Amino acid sequence: MVKSKTGVLVINLGTPDSPSVSDVRKYLREFLMDRRVIDIPFWRRFLLINLIIAPFRAPQSAKGYQELWTAQGSPLKVYGQKLEALLLKTLGPAFEVKLAMRYQSPGIKQVVAHFRDKGFKQLVVIPLYPQYASSSTGSTMEEVMDGIKGWEVIPEIKMISQFFDHPLFIKAFAENGRKHMAEARFDHYLFSYHGLPEHHILKSSCDNYCRLGECCTVFNGKNQYCYRAQCFETTRLLVKELGIKKEDYTICFQSRLGKAPWIKPYTDEIIKQLAGRGVKKVLVFSPAFVADCLETTIEIGVEYKKLFLEHGGEQWQLVESLNVQAIWVECLKQIIISHCEE
Repeated sequence: MVKSKTGVLVINLGTPDSPSVSDVRKYLREFLMDRRVIDIPFWRRFLLINLIIAPFRAPQSAKGYQELWTAQGSPLKVYGQKLEALLLKTLGPAFEVKLAMRYQSPGIKQVVAHFRDKGFKQLVVIPLYPQYASSSTGSTMEEVMDGIKGWEVIPEIKMISQFFDHPLFIKAFAENGRKHMAEARFDHYLFSYHGLPEHHILKSSCDNYCRLGECCTVFNGKNQYCYRAQCFETTRLLVKELGIKKEDYTICFQSRLGKAPWIKPYTDEIIKQLAGRGVKKVLVFSPAFVADCLETTIEIGVEYKKLFLEHGGEQWQLVESLNVQAIWVECLKQIIISHCEE
């Protein structure tokens, strides 16, 4: 048996342990108390989350999770566990792969502790967020570093901050889309990404003069960590791969929370506009998510579909996430190996 030389830590956002209101409330509290998610002073965040958001939002979110849940559990965790096994198999005996969740279980610090005394030469950390955002990738990396900081021997650590433009990532999503495009003709294509508060973007903008203008729609070396620019670049690559015309697609952002302005345009408003101008058939991509979850299956697949049909639409089709698709597994393998060779 070959001794492992490299540890691989694959991390996704997380999921409640069950769809019960109490477990959903526990998950929301941990998630929203993260200073990178809601970046206001601790005491204000504590009161807001524990007295307002978690108590009132948990019952509503629990209904969504109950609809999402399968016999095996939360799809995000189920697919994560399958992905862990597939990566372990395809990478071979020189690697050891573990799945962790930023929030809830299996927790990052719990999983990182597994690697502590392995004597690995390298540890590769890959958060499963294609586009970089402080509230997702940044938070995940901070938690990993916090779990490692007390080790006596810290191996070489490779942190992969983004892969939104990797050719196989684009190819994998395009392949999922082509299956639906082969079965029906669509009037319009939506690319719906998870939203962020505008000030999150401005804090990490390419320069001090950025105000969510054109520089946030064109990806370049100056704005390489601008989430909005990365979303636009992912879409540009996907529509090029799929041969979709400029006038036939729209980029939008979903899942906003609270009254502060989030990055625009908003998905729900775009849906009403499309239906209002007579668009009847829409195919929706969600390239910020690599596994089926509440935001894709329920928010896009159920709630937004209902909204579209209520406003006169006829067909609303969600392109499934990458989950354990073969090209996606190969994509991750290539990303991991390329970072090991640097």
